[in-house]
Amino acid sequence: MLKKIKVADLTVNIDLKYDKTIKQSEDYVCEFDKPNISIYIPDEDYISLKEETPYLSNEDIEYIYTGAAFYEALLQFNGFMLHSSGVVVDNKAYLFSADPGTGKSTHTSLWVKYFGSDRAKIINDDKPAIRMIDNKIYVYGTPWSGKTDQNINMKVPLGAIVFIERSKENHIKQIEPKEAIPLILQQTIRPREPEVMIKLLDMLDIVLRNIKLYRLGCNISEEAVKVSYNGIKGE
Repeated sequence: MLKKIKVADLTVNIDLKYDKTIKQSEDYVCEFDKPNISIYIPDEDYISLKEETPYLSNEDIEYIYTGAAFYEALLQFNGFMLHSSGVVVDNKAYLFSADPGTGKSTHTSLWVKYFGSDRAKIINDDKPAIRMIDNKIYVYGTPWSGKTDQNINMKVPLGAIVFIERSKENHIKQIEPKEAIPLILQQTIRPREPEVMIKLLDMLDIVLRNIKLYRLGCNISEEAVKVSYNGIKGE
C-alpha cells in the first residue's frame, strides 16, 4: 500500500504492508504531487533482516526499517533524530534524552500528570525529529515513536535538551555544548558517509550553540518535574 504522508514538513511516499506502521501514519496522511522522500523496502531486505533478527515480526521490521530510512533521509533536509521523549508545555518542546531504561518516558509522563493534559502533551515518546528552518529550530512529532504510540503531528519550537540520569536526589545543571556533543551522538543516527557526517556536525554546532542544554539527575516523583522545569526556566 502506497501511503502519502507529511512528516516534519517533508512529503513522503512510503510503501507499507503491515498494520502497525499504517496505523501510526494515519495522522500524517497528506495529498501532494511530488515527494521529498520515498521509502520502499525491497523483498530481499525483508529476508535478510528476518535472518538477522528472527525474534522480530515482519510488522516490527517494517516499522523499524521505515523509521530508520526516514531519519537517514532527514539529514539531507537540515534535520536529525534525537532518541528522547519530548514533552510540549506552553508551545515549547523539551527533549529528555537517555539510554533505554533510564526513565525518560516515565519523567515526561510525570510532566503531563503535573501540568495536566490540556497544557502538556507528548509530541513523540522516542524519536522526535529536529529541523532548522529559516534559522529557527523546531521539534516535530513523527509516526515512529518506539514501543508506544505516543506521538502528535505537530511542530513546536525547541525549548531545551535535557540528558537524564537516575538519582535519589533531584538536581539539574546547565552544561556546555562540548559536554553535550558526545551525549547527542550516542542518541542519534551517525551516518557512514563522511560528507553527511559533516552535515550532521554542522547542524549540531548550530543547535547546541542556540539551545539550552542540561543534565538532570532525578527520581520518579512530582518534585523531579518541579526541579527540571524550574531549572530550565531559571527559577
